[in-house]
Amino acid sequence: MNLISFILPSRNNLKYLKQAYESIRKNSEHQHEICIASDASTDGTVEWVQEIMKTDENVKLHINEGPERLGHTILYDTLVYEYATHDRVMIFHADMYLCPNADEEIDKLLEPGKVVSLTRIEPPLHPDGPEKVLLDFGIEPEEFDEDGLLDWIKESKQTHDKYTDGIFAPWCIMKDDFLRIHGHDPLFAPQSKEDSDIFNRFMLAGYEFIQTWQGYVYHMTCRGSRFKDGAKRNPDGQVFMKNRESDEWLKQNMRSTRNFIRKWGSMVVHNEYLKPIIPPKYDIGLVIENCTAEILELLEPYCNQVYLKDDKLFQPYLDKEQQNCRYDLGAKLVTLDIKPFNDIIIHFDASKLNNDNYQKIFLNFPRILEESGEPNENFELDIFAIKIKNLDNQVDTLVNSVCK
Repeated sequence: MNLISFILPSRNNLKYLKQAYESIRKNSEHQHEICIASDASTDGTVEWVQEIMKTDENVKLHINEGPERLGHTILYDTLVYEYATHDRVMIFHADMYLCPNADEEIDKLLEPGKVVSLTRIEPPLHPDGPEKVLLDFGIEPEEFDEDGLLDWIKESKQTHDKYTDGIFAPWCIMKDDFLRIHGHDPLFAPQSKEDSDIFNRFMLAGYEFIQTWQGYVYHMTCRGSRFKDGAKRNPDGQVFMKNRESDEWLKQNMRSTRNFIRKWGSMVVHNEYLKPIIPPKYDIGLVIENCTAEILELLEPYCNQVYLKDDKLFQPYLDKEQQNCRYDLGAKLVTLDIKPFNDIIIHFDASKLNNDNYQKIFLNFPRILEESGEPNENFELDIFAIKIKNLDNQVDTLVNSVCK
């Protein structure tokens, strides 16, 4: 059995962290390494881990003293780079329960160039999907129906397909493969979209994705900052997420979504098993007539340059948005004193932009250009006049792209 370094950041999640640790030790016969990061926790996490370390030599602890949190985007990599000693590392969450023999299933499949995901069983906090199992065995350790879960797993292993090709946490990879693409991108710190970004880069690097349906975790889901009410059940017993996210999480998710679009040129796209689908990324310039502050904010992430008649909108936008990303947004904002120089120029009147042509056409420009565009071609599509110099797809340049 090849040993694994479990990578486990935690922020004020002590009761879940205790259960995660205990599940790894109880449900595996092997003394895997458990690398824990306390992210400015104030709930006794550090003291508990330090006590555990007195008797468990395979536990390691990184402490972010705070008071500001770093987020798991940063701490995953801190633990991998500075603490993990095994050839295999596993991204794990503090609110996960490792089911029996899951590590054995990983061992059967993992080798260089492959990423292996366990199958999540989780309560109905999110919509159902074919990549997971939606069953409620509890959302708090004190109500966890462990026996019911383990009985279900024994039956399921006999009936389900063994493998699909999705990817999501918890996932395990050879440490060298993780390091080869430089880990997670701090652009998405403290959290949100860092997983979609690294999955895209795994795919560009040619790694194979394997999800095993013979190895499981139970995922209590969203025990960190996402809930605004401490992640308790609603009075009627429901556990769904709608209208329950914290303001902190919503703001950070919006920042990370906009930065993902800036980097990749489009929103996150994947198949039903969450395997990435990566649209092409082109060098696009938008020439916008009658632009407003709202339109500039909406469209800036989707292009390399925005060309406007004058610069009156530029500084107010930079004052608001530059703090939210590591890209030089000033370089993206250009007046029409300079002739547009991008590979693809899209010219339109913002007063004619509506939700319909924005959703149906603008958000799908990379696919439309890939399927219908030709170099040295000019054509019109709805309100957009499109001039193509060339269609050089830049997406392959992103495989090792991180904002270190």
